[in-house]
Amino acid sequence: MKIPEHVAIIMDGNGRWAKRQGLPRILGHKQGVESVRAVVKAAIKHGVKYLTLFTFSSENSARPKDEVSFLFSLLLQSLRKETAELHSNDVCIKIIGDKASLNIELQSAIENAQQLTALNQKLQLNLAINFSGKWDIINAVKKLAHKLEAKELAVEDITEGLFQSALSLSDCPPPDLLIRTSGEMRISNFLLWDFAYTELYFTESYWPDFREEDFLQAIREYNKRERRFGLTSEQKKFSLPLIEQCLHA
Repeated sequence: MKIPEHVAIIMDGNGRWAKRQGLPRILGHKQGVESVRAVVKAAIKHGVKYLTLFTFSSENSARPKDEVSFLFSLLLQSLRKETAELHSNDVCIKIIGDKASLNIELQSAIENAQQLTALNQKLQLNLAINFSGKWDIINAVKKLAHKLEAKELAVEDITEGLFQSALSLSDCPPPDLLIRTSGEMRISNFLLWDFAYTELYFTESYWPDFREEDFLQAIREYNKRERRFGLTSEQKKFSLPLIEQCLHA
C-alpha cells in the first residue's frame, strides 16, 4: 500500500457526535482530542511525513462565545499536555493561521511548542488555528506586495512557485489526500491553493469516532485513485518528469 506523503484532515462532527450521545457539544470537542492522538500515532506508524489538521477555522469564531472559549482553552491545554510526548516521538509542530488575534497564553504555548520541536523530522504536524484559505492567499499577496513596494521584486518575477513560497505551508509538498469526516462534502475554506490536485475522501464517521482503521481505509481508497495531474492516462505512463513538475511548480 502506497502511503501518501502529506495528509490533510478536516475534523468535523464533534458537536453532532455529542448531540447523538445526549451530551453537551463541548464534550464532543473533548472526545475529538482522542481522535487527534490516534491519528497522529497512525501517521507516525505508517510513515506519513506531513499531517495537517484543520483545528479551528476563522469562521468558527462566530460560534457561541462559550463554545469558542472552551475550544481555545482545550487547544491551550492540549498543547501544554501533548508537546513533550510529541517531541519525544520526533514530531515537529507547526501552527498556521492568524496567531496575532489569539490570546497571549495560547500564543506563548504555540511559540514554546514550535521552538521545542523545530528540529524534529519523523512527522511535521501542522495545526491550522484561526485559519482560512482565503486569509492565507490574501496574506501571501500582502507579502509579495510589500516586496514589490520595496522594489525587491518585479511583477515579472511572480510565478506559481514564488506565490507558493509565500503561503503558510510553503515548506511542505501539497497534500496528497484530504480526509473530511461527518459526511459533509466540501472543503470549507481550508487550503484553497494547496488542494489543486489533492485527492478528496469523505466519510460518514464523526470525528470523535475516527481511529487508525478509518485512517487506513482512507489511504486504501487513495490507492485506488489515478493521479494524472491534468495529463491523460497514456501520457502519465511516459511522463513522470512532467508530473514531478506539476507537484513542485
